[in-house]
Amino acid sequence: MSMSEILPTVETADRTAQRAYNGHMSDEGFISTPDSARTFSLAATPKTTPPAESEKELNKWRQAMQDPTHSKRYAERWERLEAAGNDIDGEARAIDALAERGATILDAGAGNGRVAGYLAAAGHEVIGIDLDPHLVEVANTKYPQAHFEVADLADFALYDDSGALRTFDMIVSAGNVQTFLADWERIPALSNIAKHMHDTSRFATGFQLARGYSNAQFSADAEAAGLEVYQRFGTWQFDPFDEEGEFLLAILRLKP
Repeated sequence: MSMSEILPTVETADRTAQRAYNGHMSDEGFISTPDSARTFSLAATPKTTPPAESEKELNKWRQAMQDPTHSKRYAERWERLEAAGNDIDGEARAIDALAERGATILDAGAGNGRVAGYLAAAGHEVIGIDLDPHLVEVANTKYPQAHFEVADLADFALYDDSGALRTFDMIVSAGNVQTFLADWERIPALSNIAKHMHDTSRFATGFQLARGYSNAQFSADAEAAGLEVYQRFGTWQFDPFDEEGEFLLAILRLKP
């Protein structure tokens, strides 16, 4: 399959020690982690009438984008980490290990493109979407083997040339994407992910639990969106999940 066949129509502190990046990145200079503890509700995030546009809470990334220098600083920080010899590809290696060769992959919340770029270079056919126009521009420039579009996880649809909704073999959301969503965006975002999956698709997402989204809450929201979490790990290296731990890597599929 050529790249032209998968291009979508879209609706809608540096560390000196070399180490593998596992989704645990310092918040210095960016959005601080709230002091509040984990959310332990077992019920899905309530489905209510969507608020009017003027009343909708901005998600954490859109809040950060109110600072016009934020996205540029974020992209430059990753450049510095990479230039210093840090391993920034831990999530991408995990997805590559899970995927069949030449898989179609959607990077949902692609940021500066590092995960999608690695996967495209490994031979997969990759589309990345992100709501941040600056990061999408950086990604398309740095990783031309993949394709990136500006799109919001809470309101997106990708179509092929025939007008059919695209599905992907693998979908990934790395870098704490789930925790940047506003509460009202959680189930819509997961529902949109589910719409882009087929019967054998898998969705992998990893995030820090102390950022206000617990394993129980995420699992309930996923079920409400038509997904089920069937594997849990504590790192992108597939270490065992610990209910009292700091990190969740969830692997999901469509509910039977």
